[in-house]
Amino acid sequence: MAKITKEEIIVPASVPAESREEYINNYMEITKGTGRLMLFAGDQKVEHLNDDFYGEGIAEDDADPEHLFRIANAANIGVFAAQYGLIARYGPTYSEVPYLVKLNSKTNLVKTDQRDPVSRQWVSVEDVIQLKKNSNLKILGVGYTVYIGSEFEAEMLTEAAQIVKEAHKHGLITVFWMYPRGKAVKDEKDPHLIAGAAGVAASLGADFAKVNYPKPKDESISRAEAFREAILAAGRTKIVCAGGSSTDVKKFLQTLQDQIFISGASGNATGRNIHQKGFEEAVRMCNAISAITLNDATAEEALRIYEGS
Repeated sequence: MAKITKEEIIVPASVPAESREEYINNYMEITKGTGRLMLFAGDQKVEHLNDDFYGEGIAEDDADPEHLFRIANAANIGVFAAQYGLIARYGPTYSEVPYLVKLNSKTNLVKTDQRDPVSRQWVSVEDVIQLKKNSNLKILGVGYTVYIGSEFEAEMLTEAAQIVKEAHKHGLITVFWMYPRGKAVKDEKDPHLIAGAAGVAASLGADFAKVNYPKPKDESISRAEAFREAILAAGRTKIVCAGGSSTDVKKFLQTLQDQIFISGASGNATGRNIHQKGFEEAVRMCNAISAITLNDATAEEALRIYEGS
């Protein structure tokens, strides 16, 4: 894939002059100079409790939180996303890993039929900046989840807008998880609704937005074709697709290829399809995903990387 130059990066007006160089350097680092994002997601320790880390079909390695950091340290990734506490605890041991601090999270215990989802900010951007200064860790950005359609969306949208303002003030990259969810949402995978969520991310000023892969009701339209609407709706905010639950590796890699080269997505955000594997297999999976995302590899070429051939 052709690399982008620093001059090609469109720096938002929310980034002050004294932080422009920091923003550009962080953007180049987080995308490996390609403009695309390979985000290794490690925020499920809260989101899904221990369901994703222990049990049938999950490697024993995954029971230990350090498994996530070992993978991020050994594999080719753009950034590793996790909560402030995990990064503060393990980051000093894995100081070469590029980090994104997830500012909010909630567990999956309270279901939508009990209450619409709400996920409030745990720590501030200033706290993240202080952690970066104190530790010298490579913290490139911050992340935040917004549940549009929730009766609490106003609170989350307000926090999200303030996060962009504060993050850009310090030259950090922003990645928003944009999920339609709540009693008012009838179909979370509706392509038109997901495109709407992408547009909200653009309106908030996010650099990247993570959304679910849409599933059109019209079976004559492929998912990759339907996904184009979200890419268009996001404009200059780049869209990456959530990896979802663990699935067949060959199918996963083909889907990723379609998302990038048919839909026009700018990368991926993958967690379970990586970390539920044993260490060596997880690293190969990371490298296979990165080959497609960052190096324009085909699904077949990526599969050979995963297989170690």
